Amino acid sequence: MENVHVLDHPLIQHKLAILRSKDTGVKEFRELIGEIAGLMCYEATRNLPTEEVEVETPIATARCRVLAGKKLAIVPVLRAGLGMVDNMIALIPSAKVGHIGLYRDPVTHLPVEYYCKLPEDIENRQVFVVDPMLATGGSAVAAIDFLKRRGCKNIVMMNIIGCPEGVRAVREAHPDVELYLAAMDERLNEHAYIIPGLGDAGDRIFGTK
Repeated sequence: MENVHVLDHPLIQHKLAILRSKDTGVKEFRELIGEIAGLMCYEATRNLPTEEVEVETPIATARCRVLAGKKLAIVPVLRAGLGMVDNMIALIPSAKVGHIGLYRDPVTHLPVEYYCKLPEDIENRQVFVVDPMLATGGSAVAAIDFLKRRGCKNIVMMNIIGCPEGVRAVREAHPDVELYLAAMDERLNEHAYIIPGLGDAGDRIFGTK
């Protein structure tokens, strides 16, 4: 599917297998979310533009490549998306971080906004929206809607686990947004949870029920 990338790197898949297990505790789960996000970030930033510069080494002058063009921003969807931020910041420390707070109505399964705080120059940045799960796609579509209303034109969505229903929703609403997934699962169940999935990512990251 155009603009949808399912990453099959062995390290990602190995960590994902441990992440899914019901026996994985909070500490390890939280660490794995970050590690997978870092590996996914490496892939999702592969096409960032670069420019050539000269660098003086202790021996001679080297012609090197550095990032060029637009600055970057990471926008986690609260609260589970927070678990993906630190390892991404470790790779791109100059990126600014915004936050979009959404929760899923337990009856309608539709997203409800409760918080939105973004960098002032967000419209001039390449934005990475991060959330571990892409289930119905409602939260992802809403988050991207907020960003586009703020003038953002370069948006990438990163989810660890997705499903056909969520991917379809994002593709229909925002066909210009690239999606990066570590896994494409089977489907949603009647409670709008991904099957086989890994349960509630937020609860497992923060140790809540």
